[in-house]
Amino acid sequence: MLEAGSVVRTAAAAVVRARNGELAMQLRAAAMAGDEGRLSRLLSELLRLQGLGRSQRLSLQQKTLSSLVHSLRALALNDDLTGLHNTRGFMQAGTRLLDVAARDAHPAWLVCFDVDRLRSVNESAGRGAGDRLIRETGDFMRDLFPNHGVDEVLGRLGGDEFAALTLRPEYASRSAILLRARRPQARPGDVPALSLGVGVAPFDPRRPLGIGELLASARVAMQEHKRATHIAPSGLTPRAV
Repeated sequence: MLEAGSVVRTAAAAVVRARNGELAMQLRAAAMAGDEGRLSRLLSELLRLQGLGRSQRLSLQQKTLSSLVHSLRALALNDDLTGLHNTRGFMQAGTRLLDVAARDAHPAWLVCFDVDRLRSVNESAGRGAGDRLIRETGDFMRDLFPNHGVDEVLGRLGGDEFAALTLRPEYASRSAILLRARRPQARPGDVPALSLGVGVAPFDPRRPLGIGELLASARVAMQEHKRATHIAPSGLTPRAV
């Protein structure tokens, strides 16, 4: 009898976990879509759960709402298309990393990227092709900065702009980044080869700048390099950092 009771409790717990995951997923999807009607119906369903004991019902409700809050908090800081930080998440995480760098007297580098020809890809091949190019850029950045989450912070700042903050000088070389980006990769026929604009701004812990100032400097460096590349004589390449 004891064994049978244990089996019943285990089965009931599995039902609770499965329903928790299903409800949390549906609530998250409704919240992301801004579907207030569906969100209201799902919350009502959560409050009127049938077939569970009181403790199981309360446990399911608590876990489901906790999962929803966790998902929404993550969405508030992450870019949904790439999974990288969005602007808000990048600025928050980047500020914390710069605080650590200043405390430890460690230099850092902010690398700013933009994806060339994204608008023309969207116009000629459709938004789906542009989204694939954006996702490819996110994957490229993860490969380029293998210590992200530890010594590095990665973000998509909106549209075609990305940024990385790193404590590793070997990952902040414009020429090395552009060389990596030019390596041939398999891609759908409507997605062009990855082409990036790159700007780098150094962080000096003896004269620390805020994340916003550092990002502005990296953007300026990127635009200056683009102008220099545009006016360089044929066959010559401007000096790369």
